[in-house]
Amino acid sequence: MRPDAGTYDLEDVRRRIMQTQGGAVDESIPELAAADPDLCALALALPDGTLRASAQADVPFSVQSAVKPFLFAMALRDTDGDALERVGIEPTGEAFDAIKLESGTGRPPNPMVNAGALLTASLIDGGDVDERDDRILRGLSAFAGRRLEVDESVARNEHLLGDRNHALAHLMRAEGTLHVSADDAVAVYARACAVLVDAEALAVMGATLACGGVNPVTQERVVSPAVARDVVSVMATCGVYDGSGRWMRAIGIPAKSSVSGAIVLSAPGRLGAAVVSPPLDEYGTSMRGKVACDALSIELDLHAFGTAAR
Repeated sequence: MRPDAGTYDLEDVRRRIMQTQGGAVDESIPELAAADPDLCALALALPDGTLRASAQADVPFSVQSAVKPFLFAMALRDTDGDALERVGIEPTGEAFDAIKLESGTGRPPNPMVNAGALLTASLIDGGDVDERDDRILRGLSAFAGRRLEVDESVARNEHLLGDRNHALAHLMRAEGTLHVSADDAVAVYARACAVLVDAEALAVMGATLACGGVNPVTQERVVSPAVARDVVSVMATCGVYDGSGRWMRAIGIPAKSSVSGAIVLSAPGRLGAAVVSPPLDEYGTSMRGKVACDALSIELDLHAFGTAAR
């Protein structure tokens, strides 16, 4: 008998995972370094529009790398799928900011690493940086089902302190795969990472992908079923960077991790979910978030390759 996500006790899960100790907050920019290590929240968004949330699920944080699936989705939408010719879809087994492109093509290896996200953000429609920024913010808001905003301080520091992102952008320019200036590419991606969400909004974003591109709260079609399928597939293989294989074996839910401590999950046809807790493990994944996702997988029977009756 499938467990009922509509009555699942998220507060009980939160109490359990708060016992997990260890990890460290990301220190790449001052705002992340100042994150509250005790922030811990979970949210579920179901296909019928039901939202379930724990304490602190309304606390805002910058989306950071959890934005990558949604940038990929918008790039696929705006290029009629041609983005798949511009970026690879294979896992790398390396860190998210590795200075590496595909051998022979100069393409980023996949959209879930920084090189790939820099490229996919550059493919979203817009005549200049401001137009592209606006389209991305409107697109992310459609995924979330509410108007989102940008933390300008985070955006500025992501741009100024993102040395490896600048290096990746210049490398892609040299390879001929990035068709905007390196600084423009970094500026747009930095601003996308600085969009403020909370666990509840991020769960709805994950659910929009899980529901084939339709936001379950607003009933708006945000992307096509084919785009949603492609994005969730790449989340499954590449969403947790060099830990993606271990993640899919143990937890089995397509996900995207983030240095802000957030994890967004999309279980196709079942639900979207989000967990946020800033202390990270050595792979850049939330320590408590991983424990929470393991509980969700087991207790709600969400493993993509599980054998329980469905």
